[in-house]
Amino acid sequence: MEFTHFDEAGNARMVDVSGKDSTEREAVASGTIRMSQEAFDAVMGRRVKKGDVLTVSQVAGIMAAKRTSDLIPMCHSLNLTHTSLIFETNEENCSITAFCRVKTGGRTGVEMEALTGVSVALLTIYDMCKAIDRAMVMGEIRLIEKSGGKSGHYRAEA
Repeated sequence: MEFTHFDEAGNARMVDVSGKDSTEREAVASGTIRMSQEAFDAVMGRRVKKGDVLTVSQVAGIMAAKRTSDLIPMCHSLNLTHTSLIFETNEENCSITAFCRVKTGGRTGVEMEALTGVSVALLTIYDMCKAIDRAMVMGEIRLIEKSGGKSGHYRAEA
């Protein structure tokens, strides 16, 4: 197996994508945070002392997607053409699922940007609600779909 982020001498490197075709690329990722009933009710009722949890977390996730190359060492810096982050809430199990969609026209995909957006959105929810519930659990962070590029279309199984 050949590792793409190391040269023949074992030195770290960023993959050279200059020979790849520029195509429209899109990725969608998701992740979920589960919390106590008290924390969930505070989020939904906009009663968390630090502010509107979902709005702040939405902005944090979008900002993080834009800054992914500053966080992931070998990630290319991309000019994103679209980034959105939405939440689905589930009152039955006191959970919030984040979905981040990222688009660009370029030579490398935006999977890492979508995954980073989801991760930071969930971390922001945790940070804003930790005074109410320190036992929150984040998980199920995954790539849902990606399109564009040499590897083509990918869609996760349900």
